Amino acid sequence: MKTLYLIGGTMGVGKTTVSQYMKTNLHDAVFLDGDWCWDADPFYVTDETKKMVLENITHLLANFIGCSLYQNIIFAWVMHEQAIIDEILSKLNTEKITVRIISLTADEKTIAGRLKKDIDAGIRKEDVIQRSIQRIGLYKTLNTEKIDTTGKSVQEIYEEIVGK
Repeated sequence: MKTLYLIGGTMGVGKTTVSQYMKTNLHDAVFLDGDWCWDADPFYVTDETKKMVLENITHLLANFIGCSLYQNIIFAWVMHEQAIIDEILSKLNTEKITVRIISLTADEKTIAGRLKKDIDAGIRKEDVIQRSIQRIGLYKTLNTEKIDTTGKSVQEIYEEIVGK
């Protein structure tokens, strides 16, 4: 049976790292990072661009679900509001697949430390730390499985998600 993993969490929590690890350790896996569906400069956040990115995401996920070769579909994105998760799922045929909705969490110090490394490497801008920390509390209210990544290796997080 196919499994769709929706991996959410604030910036710096480890979504991409964990998802890439899942892709290489699960059989017949494919990974989609939501950021790839909206990588623009300048980055506009409007009703039009929000609609566009959700259409991009759901189109690709539907194609992965429909492809007989992929049994594990991993999607990672911030997904800080229940409405985002609900809208994505409403546009997918999930009747014959298992859906796991997971929010990765971590404490402020951990997130700030991870993001600082990215800032120092020129991957992210300085304002990301404050924006990320402001979103931490939003994940508590979501209808998702919560996995705290603080002080854990990627392998430990993977095992919590998929089992040993």
